[in-house]
Amino acid sequence: MRSIKEETLAYIFILPALSIIFIFHIVPALYALRISLYSWDMISSVKEFVGLKNYILLLYDKEFWKSLFNTVYFTLGVVPLSILISLVIALFLNTKIRGLSFYRSVYFLPVVTSMNAVAMVWLWIYNPDYGILNYLLGKIGISSQKWLLSPYLAMPAVILMSIWKSLGYNIVIYLVGLQNIPEEYYSAAQVDGGGRFAMLKHITVPLLMPTTFFIITVSFISAFHTFTQIYMLTPDGGPLKSTSLIVYYLYQNAFVFFKMGYASAMAFVLFIIMFLFTLLQHKFLEKRIHYEI
Repeated sequence: MRSIKEETLAYIFILPALSIIFIFHIVPALYALRISLYSWDMISSVKEFVGLKNYILLLYDKEFWKSLFNTVYFTLGVVPLSILISLVIALFLNTKIRGLSFYRSVYFLPVVTSMNAVAMVWLWIYNPDYGILNYLLGKIGISSQKWLLSPYLAMPAVILMSIWKSLGYNIVIYLVGLQNIPEEYYSAAQVDGGGRFAMLKHITVPLLMPTTFFIITVSFISAFHTFTQIYMLTPDGGPLKSTSLIVYYLYQNAFVFFKMGYASAMAFVLFIIMFLFTLLQHKFLEKRIHYEI
C-alpha cells in the first residue's frame, strides 16, 4: 500500500512536466505528422489529402538532396573539430594556472551570447572590404577573400563560426568529466612511470567516453538543426546554394513557398535520419563506454 501511495505521489509531482511535454511537443509532432500527408498552403482552410506523395517527391527533389549533402558536410566539419579543440582547451583549463576562472568565463561567453549578435560580429569579421580577417591575412601577404560570397569558402566560413560558438558548452561538459576522474589513477600511473601522453591515452580518454558520447550526440543533433547562422550569414542559402542546410530548406518550403505538408514530411525524414544515427552511434561506441569509475 505504501509503495502505491509513493508511486502516485511521484506521478503527481511529474505531472506538470509531463503536461508541458505532451502539449508543446507530442501534440504538435502528431499534428505535423498528419499535415505531412496533406497538401496545404497554411493560408487556405482546405487541406488536400495526398498520402505519401510528399515523401515520394522528396526522393526526386535535387535541392533537398543538395541541402542534405550540405548538412552532412557541415556536421562533419563542425562536430569532430569542435570536440577535439574543446577537449584540448578543457585539459588546459583543468590545470592549476593563474586566472583560471577568467579563462573559463571567456570561453563560455559565446554560448550565452545570442546567435544573432554573434552572426553580426562575424559578418563584420568576414567583410571582404573592411573585415578584420582579411586585414590580418593581408599582413602576412595573403590576398583578401570574399568569404561569404564564394561558393567554396562560404561553408568553411560558417563552420568556423559555428565551432567558435559551440566551444564553451563542450569545454564545460568536458571539465565536469575531467574533474570526476579520481586523482589516484594518475598518481598510480606516475608511480609506474607513465608519462602525460600515456595517462591521456589510457586513463583520461577512456574514462571520458561517456562524456564524449554525450557531446557527440548533442553536437550532431545541434548541427542538423542549424538555421540561424545560415539565415544571418548567407541569406538565400549562400552562393549557388552552397550553405543551404536541410532546416533552412525546410523553413523556405514552409514559410516562403507555403508548402506546409511538404515541409512537414521533410521534418520527419530529418527525424528518422537523426534517430538512425543515434542508434548506430550507440551500437558502435557502447563497448568503449565505461559508466563506472
